[in-house]
Amino acid sequence: MRIFESGFRARAKCELKFVILKPELEFVNMKKLSLILVFLLLPAAAAFSQSAKKEATLYQRLGGYDALAAVSDDFIGRLAASKNLGRFVVGLSDDSKKKLRQHLVDFLCSATGGPCLYLGRDMKTVHTGLGITEADWKESVDALVATLDKFKVPEKEKGEVLAAVSGLKKDIVEKP
Repeated sequence: MRIFESGFRARAKCELKFVILKPELEFVNMKKLSLILVFLLLPAAAAFSQSAKKEATLYQRLGGYDALAAVSDDFIGRLAASKNLGRFVVGLSDDSKKKLRQHLVDFLCSATGGPCLYLGRDMKTVHTGLGITEADWKESVDALVATLDKFKVPEKEKGEVLAAVSGLKKDIVEKP
């Protein structure tokens, strides 16, 4: 037998009322309850199985945070070593270099579907006044490609990273 509590007394005082169900009614109620649970849980199970089949995020396919940090370090090193692009990195204090690196890592992490939150300023604000030209842009993209090649990033993922970065061009390049 099953016991249920229910009911309320006037003036919001609680009163417990015990109802004893007959064994035949209990079987019918259990059958109904089972059917209701099946219909409620099937869509949830289907949704869960579909989400489990989804492809991993770009962030995951690139190797996660540590991989993006390594890519960022190499990329910044290439920019600093460039005769042309070094002017954007030379003269930064050690603290500013660390901040630049962290912003780059957080931006890449966020842009690739990772758990990071980019707290830096928008790209237009950050790059306004630097006089970045089309040639500078091309050289920096080439440096990024070389970095991705160094870490043996597959073509599909490399294309996705470059597509994400290419959308920033209008905010970064000031001079044709």
